[in-house]
Amino acid sequence: MSTATLRQKLFELFRADRAPAGYRPGVTLERLRRNLGLEKLEVEGMPFEIVERTESQLLMHVVMTEFVLRVPALAGSTGSFEVHHGGAIRRHGIRVRRRAGNQALARELQAQLVADDALFQALMPLDFKRLRIELQGQQWCVRLEHMGGSEVVNRLPAFRRYIALSPMQRSHLLATLAGLKRVLSDL
Repeated sequence: MSTATLRQKLFELFRADRAPAGYRPGVTLERLRRNLGLEKLEVEGMPFEIVERTESQLLMHVVMTEFVLRVPALAGSTGSFEVHHGGAIRRHGIRVRRRAGNQALARELQAQLVADDALFQALMPLDFKRLRIELQGQQWCVRLEHMGGSEVVNRLPAFRRYIALSPMQRSHLLATLAGLKRVLSDL
């Protein structure tokens, strides 16, 4: 076998855009929708969507879900921010990290997240993996990846496990989305 052929076969084997073995598109989304128990995917009259994505590892993959909320912005600009809990072991506040855009906007976003008491009280116990907030022109886009509402699929030994949202986390999640809609509408 030539080096070029071997390289091509390895590329095909480890391609990033290839769906992992055993991936069932939409199954995790449907379980999460039942877990949420909502008739419509909306918060305070603003619709949100849920998208799923996979992350492959050696003999397993994880199907993660992301809550996407789009909110009209008052002023047109661009920016990309990540929100995370402060503190290494215990949670001590909320931190906003600017990825791109105006640093003053990052400081304003940080101040608003902390100032809105209902949002702050919902964010602190929320078990999220990623929370990204992006501003593109006249629209904010929130992408929240919760640790629940995902599925772990292992090939050796073979098992599947759906990680459900607890009722408390469901409540914090919906309150967080409502709070982010409220805060971002004013920025």
